[in-house]
Amino acid sequence: MRLDTDRERGMLTPADRAFLLGEREMSHDQSRRNAEARIRQRVTDTVLDFDLLLHTLSDKDRAQVFDDVHTDDAFLDALKAMIAFAYIGTKEQGFPFEDLLVPAVRASEEAMAAKQAGTNVSVGVTFDVETTIEDTLEGVAGRLAENKPITPRELFSLIMQGGHDPTRYDEIVLHRRLEEDDGVDDAFLERLASYLEADLEHENETRAIIYP
Repeated sequence: MRLDTDRERGMLTPADRAFLLGEREMSHDQSRRNAEARIRQRVTDTVLDFDLLLHTLSDKDRAQVFDDVHTDDAFLDALKAMIAFAYIGTKEQGFPFEDLLVPAVRASEEAMAAKQAGTNVSVGVTFDVETTIEDTLEGVAGRLAENKPITPRELFSLIMQGGHDPTRYDEIVLHRRLEEDDGVDDAFLERLASYLEADLEHENETRAIIYP
């Protein structure tokens, strides 16, 4: 997660970002509830605006928005977060994410084929998620308390769960599983350290230490 709260206003204002990060105190419960309601409405309005953007924003403008997708890590992370936000939100409501993703990809491929190549295509889309429980977060927290290595993904899960504070330990030993394609690279480790406001030391390819 990128913590730059001073960007120009987008869906959120700088004040909204500061509030979500706990950097802006609300003196009254009603003020906090008003801020939460205002942010919810802005998120809803922004999602609705994407229908307009998809159908009316020019190809040139869309291309410029995504121009740096190969080099701008913050932008790429934000795109992943956008998809993750939709995935979690629909899953929590019991709406199959596949029913959202598959029609969107199919319609996009059909539209691009017609516009760019003048062809009519048949599109097959497969979306499959397989989740295997490896350890409970209590177990991960226990290993962390014993100064035993945990994986970067396990640390990320602890941070997202919010019930454990990894910063109370002097060091967090991370073990990377290089044989697995889990999206963990040096940039991912640096983002974890940055989020925890900690120092990062790479000992070797598979071992790193975060010092909160």
